[in-house]
Amino acid sequence: MALMRVVAASTTIAERAGGVLRDIMASGKLGIIDKGGLNNLQTQADRKAQLLIVSSLMTQFPEATTIGEEDDVDYSTEEAKSLIVRDVSSEVLAHSCPAEHQHLQEKDFVIWVDPLDGTKEYTEGRKQDVTVLIGIAAHGKAVAGVIYQPFFEVEGKEVGRTLWGVTGLGAFGFQRQQVPEGRRIITTTRSHMQQSVQDAIDSCKPDKLIQIGGSGSKCILVIEGIADAYLFASPGTKKWDTCAGEAIIHALGGKMTDVFGNPISYGADVSYPNKTGVLAAMRDFDFYKDKIPSDIMQRK
Repeated sequence: MALMRVVAASTTIAERAGGVLRDIMASGKLGIIDKGGLNNLQTQADRKAQLLIVSSLMTQFPEATTIGEEDDVDYSTEEAKSLIVRDVSSEVLAHSCPAEHQHLQEKDFVIWVDPLDGTKEYTEGRKQDVTVLIGIAAHGKAVAGVIYQPFFEVEGKEVGRTLWGVTGLGAFGFQRQQVPEGRRIITTTRSHMQQSVQDAIDSCKPDKLIQIGGSGSKCILVIEGIADAYLFASPGTKKWDTCAGEAIIHALGGKMTDVFGNPISYGADVSYPNKTGVLAAMRDFDFYKDKIPSDIMQRK
């Protein structure tokens, strides 16, 4: 089915892009550009990884809409053509497409790409916060996601790890644990702790707060059960930051919305920023939603 082909391609493409991130990090030639705004950096790794991902997706799925974070990439160059990935994951294709998605066609998909989530952390050498994100939406809803951790270590070696999921099917590539009953652990931003973010967290009175960089890394903490909620009451994230994580969280039975419980729309014509923040939880979602002050997004 069309959806499983897109997911199978996206896993392989994300892994190949992760190799680009590792290679550029090892070279030490990051090519950092300040795009303006708070902690809004771009590196050679962002540019080349997006060139690889988007060129590959547009080649394999020309009828889908693919939207990448970086807007200054030329996909008509010889370099872009040389980076195209045509391989797909046989592991993903071994799974049957859920009945609820079997009617979907290639033209129904909007694919949201963050080639390097956690660019600031990448430039600081905080490699464990870095991910490659490919989120797949249909009719405005996140239906599948791929998160690749290029610097994930096994026995001290950076081998990378792929997490992927499809709503109605499940999620794969990790081992899940459970936050102990009676404890509330929230993950949030490391570098954008403005008043609205702090006040929203304080309203939930967590037992523990985990502050890390990158939306993908925060989603992984919820996916793995290390944190039971991801809360960010700020317009700082964009659709390419959340689509992949939302799909995987939903595939596990959790939920992601804005901080007021409204669905996040991933249609091709939507505004890119998540203007009313992000709330995700695997359990007790309503507990967190109901604690958020109604005027939280007006607080600076």
